[in-house]
Amino acid sequence: MSAVVELLGVRRSYPGGVEALRGVDLTIGAGELAAIVGPSGSGKSTLLHIVGTLERPSEGTVAIAGHETSRLGDGQLAGLRARTIGFVFQQFFLLPGSTALENVANGLLYTGAPAHERVRRAREALEQVGLGHRLGHRANQLSGGECQRVAIARAIVGRPALVLADEPTGNLDTRTGGEIVGLLRALNAAGTTVLVITHDRAVADTLNRQISIRDGLVESDVAA
Repeated sequence: MSAVVELLGVRRSYPGGVEALRGVDLTIGAGELAAIVGPSGSGKSTLLHIVGTLERPSEGTVAIAGHETSRLGDGQLAGLRARTIGFVFQQFFLLPGSTALENVANGLLYTGAPAHERVRRAREALEQVGLGHRLGHRANQLSGGECQRVAIARAIVGRPALVLADEPTGNLDTRTGGEIVGLLRALNAAGTTVLVITHDRAVADTLNRQISIRDGLVESDVAA
């Protein structure tokens, strides 16, 4: 199984002597469905930012889909993100006055795909998450669960190797949250590597691997 994420000795320090990560070794193989779980302040959000190439480590080596990030400039990193990583956030980050179709198609703006191709792929992604009947509805007309489905469709429209989901159930009720986890499981079953960052042990317990982080270190790494 090839590795999509490889971290070796990763540290991340901030001004004032704050050490968010203190030497993390972590490998996520292609096709895995894993949770990074830990309390607030454990370092899991910093780990997300580094795996997502949104931040660079202070020390250590990071490789995403075989690309060592220290060898890439900012523009090359942006290209790697666009081709390889899809992001799902707790807050959705949808344009409220734009339709579901427009929000998802916008996820392909920086790929160079022509407009008709962006729309076609956005429609397919929305159908994949069960929203083929809501294409023309604006984000402010959708429920929280539907907004999260749109956000997932936007994350997968570029067919990334890796989806990073940051507290994807945090703003949802238990039933709707369970539906979103089920959707992430279905995406994984179709071949996408999925990494869920959560403080919710109940969510983590439903996934195939749990990586617990505390005080900037991996505390345990357990496969279900």
